[in-house]
Amino acid sequence: MGFFIGETEVKVPLLLGPMAGVTDMPFRLLCKEQGAGLLYTEMVSAKGVMYRNPNTAELIATDPGEAPIGLQLFGADPAILSEQAKVLEDKPFAFVDVNMGCPVPKVVNNGEGSALMKDPALVYKIVSAMVKSQRKPVTVKIRKGFGREQAVEVAKAAEDGGAAMIAVHGRLREEYYAGKSDWGCIRRVKEAVSVPVVGSGDVASAEDARKMLLETGCDGVMIARAARGNPWIFAQCKAYLADGTVLPKPTDRELCETVLRHARMACEFKGESIAMKEMRSHVAWYFSGRRGSAGLRRAANEIATYEGLSGLIGEWLSAAES
Repeated sequence: MGFFIGETEVKVPLLLGPMAGVTDMPFRLLCKEQGAGLLYTEMVSAKGVMYRNPNTAELIATDPGEAPIGLQLFGADPAILSEQAKVLEDKPFAFVDVNMGCPVPKVVNNGEGSALMKDPALVYKIVSAMVKSQRKPVTVKIRKGFGREQAVEVAKAAEDGGAAMIAVHGRLREEYYAGKSDWGCIRRVKEAVSVPVVGSGDVASAEDARKMLLETGCDGVMIARAARGNPWIFAQCKAYLADGTVLPKPTDRELCETVLRHARMACEFKGESIAMKEMRSHVAWYFSGRRGSAGLRRAANEIATYEGLSGLIGEWLSAAES
C-alpha cells in the first residue's frame, strides 16, 4: 500500500484534495493527524507569486508536521509557471502540482484550471518547462475533460512532459461536482500511463475508498468534499484499507473538542476576526446531520469571537449529553 512521487514515498494512499478556502494549514494538520498520507496547499496563482500578492504568503505557509505536502499552482503560461516554481523551489514542498481541473468561471475564462484540458500540447509545454526549471517532481490534477472526455490524451501529454503523478477527477468541467463521478475514466487513465494515478470523486466513506482502488486500479484515493467537517474520514479509510476495521464516528464530545481546537488553531494562524468568519462554514460542515444542530449552525453565523463559539458549542454539547 502506497506509492512514490519522485523520491517521496506516500506511505498511506489517502490524499486530502486541495479546496480553496477550506484546506488551509489548520485543517490540513487535523487531517494529517487522522491519517492523510499526502496534502496539498490551497491552489496558488502563479501570477500572484510573480506579483508578490500579499495573500500568497498565507497560502504557501506550511508546518513541519504536514510533510509530505505539495504546492499547487494554477496558471496557463509555461514561462510564468516554470519561473515561479523555481522561485518557490527552496520551500519545504515535496512536489509541485498544476491545477488543471478547477471549473469555476473566473479561472476557466483566463484559460486556466480545467480550460487546459482542451489543449494537450499546452499541457505538455507547461509540465516539461516546470520539470526543466527546478528539481522538484511535477504532478497534475485533471478532470475527465472539458465538454468531452480528454483525460487519457491529457494524461499522456503530462507524462510525456515529465509528470511524476496524475490525479483524475471523474467529472467533466460542465458537471462541476454534480452527478456521478466516472470511475471508468480513472481506470482508463491508469491503463494508459506508467506513473502513479490518483482517483478523485464520490469517495465519501472507507468503503468507497476501497471500492475505488479495486475498480480503477489507481494508486491512491483523493478525498475532498467528504473531508469537510470530517477529518476522521482518513482514520476510518486507513483502518478499513489495512484490515477491514470499521472505526466508529466521533462522539459528540470528540466532535466539539475538535471543532474548538480547529478554531484555536485558525485564530493563531489568521487572527480571531478572520478565523471566526471562516469557521462559520466549518461549523456547518462539522455539525451537519447531528441532532439539534440546526439552531447551532444558525447561531454560529453571528459569532465573532472564539469565546462566543466556545460558549455556543458548550451549550449544544450539554443539551446533546443530557
